[in-house]
Amino acid sequence: MAEIKAMEHPTLKVPYEILNKRFRIAQKTLDRELSQIQNVASELEKGLSEGTASSEISRLLGGVVERLQVLKRKAEESISEELSAGYVCKRRLEHLKQNFSPPLDAATMELQAAATSQWKKIRLDRMIVEHFLRLGYYDTAERLADRSGIRDLTNIDIFQVTREVERDLVNRRTAKCIAWCNDNKSKLKKINSTIEFQLRVQEFVELIREDHRMLAVRHAQKYFPAFEHEQLKEIRQYMALLAFQVNTEVEPYRKLFDPQRWNDLVLHFRLENYRLFQLPSQSVLSVAVQAGISALKTPQCYSYTSKNMNCPVCQENVNEIAENLPFSHCAQSRLICRITGKPLNEHNLPMMLPNGQIFGQQAIEQMRRENDIIVCPKTNESFRAPKIEKVFVM
Repeated sequence: MAEIKAMEHPTLKVPYEILNKRFRIAQKTLDRELSQIQNVASELEKGLSEGTASSEISRLLGGVVERLQVLKRKAEESISEELSAGYVCKRRLEHLKQNFSPPLDAATMELQAAATSQWKKIRLDRMIVEHFLRLGYYDTAERLADRSGIRDLTNIDIFQVTREVERDLVNRRTAKCIAWCNDNKSKLKKINSTIEFQLRVQEFVELIREDHRMLAVRHAQKYFPAFEHEQLKEIRQYMALLAFQVNTEVEPYRKLFDPQRWNDLVLHFRLENYRLFQLPSQSVLSVAVQAGISALKTPQCYSYTSKNMNCPVCQENVNEIAENLPFSHCAQSRLICRITGKPLNEHNLPMMLPNGQIFGQQAIEQMRRENDIIVCPKTNESFRAPKIEKVFVM
C-alpha cells in the first residue's frame, strides 16, 4: 500500500488538477455569460418601464434569447468537459482499486492471482508509456497506449501539449509557450514560476540580436514592469544588454546572446510543466528500476572475485548504472552458496577451500572428483578433500 501511495500519486493528481482547472474555467465562463444576460435583461426592463416602441422591445427580447442560447451552449460544453475529466478520475481509481480486492475464499484466489498479474502488466505498460513521453518518443508511447487500451490511464494529452510547445521553442518561437503561460497563469503564479519572465527576456534578446534596439526598448516597457517586484535586479542587468554587440565576450552578456538559451528554455518549460501537475522530475519507471537495483546492490557486486553471474547488478551495464545508488539495506544477512544458490545453514554447512573460496557443503560434494580431488570453479585450483575446513559464522 505504501509503495502504491508513493508511486501512484501522479496517477490521480493529474486528472484531479485537470478537473479542477476545467471547473474553474467553466465557472468564470458562466459567470461572464450570466453578467451579460443580466445587462440585456436590465435594458429590457428599462424599455418596458419607459414605454419603448414594440420594435425596440422585440430587439431587446431577441438579445436576451440569444444570450440565453449562448449560455446554454457553453454550459453544455463545460459540463461535457467536466464529465470527461471526471470519467478519467473514476477510471484510474477503479484501476488502482483492482489491486486491493482481497479474495473472498480459496476458490477465487487463483482468479485473483491472474487478475493481479494482468494488473501488474497494465501498470508496467503505463510506466513505459510515461517514460517514453518524457524522452520525447510520443508516437511510440501513443501506439503502446492504444494497443494496451490504457490511454485513459496515461497523461498523453498533457505531454502532447508539451510536445507542441517544446517544438515551438526549439524553432526559436515563443508564441505557444506564452499561450500556455496565459492558460495556466494562476497556478504558475502560485508556484512562483519564472518561465513567462524568461520568455519575455528571450524575446528582448532576439530583438537586440536582430538590431531592433528601439523595438527591444518598447518590448521591455510593455512587459517587464509586470515582473519588477520580484525580478528588478535581473531586469536592470538585462537592460544593460542594449549597450553590447551580439559578439561580445563580456560576461554575463555573452551567455545571454548564446543560442543555447533556447535549449535551456525547453528544459525550464519541461520542469515547470512537471511542477504544475506535481509530477516528479524522474519517471516512475526510472524510480522503480533504481529502487530495484539498489535493493540488489551489495559491495560484492564491485569485487572482481565475488561477482555473481546470476546477479543483475553484477552485469556490466547495470553495474555502471548502479554505481551512484546506495547499497541494499539488510538488517539480517543470509549467506547463499554461489554454486547451488541454496542458503548456507546447518543443512548446508559453509566450507572453505585452502585458497579462501567458500562454498556450501552440497556444492563441495558436486565438485568432488576421483581420489577426493576438488577443483575450485573460480580459480581452477585442485585440492584434496581433507584440506577443506568448516566455516563458523558468529
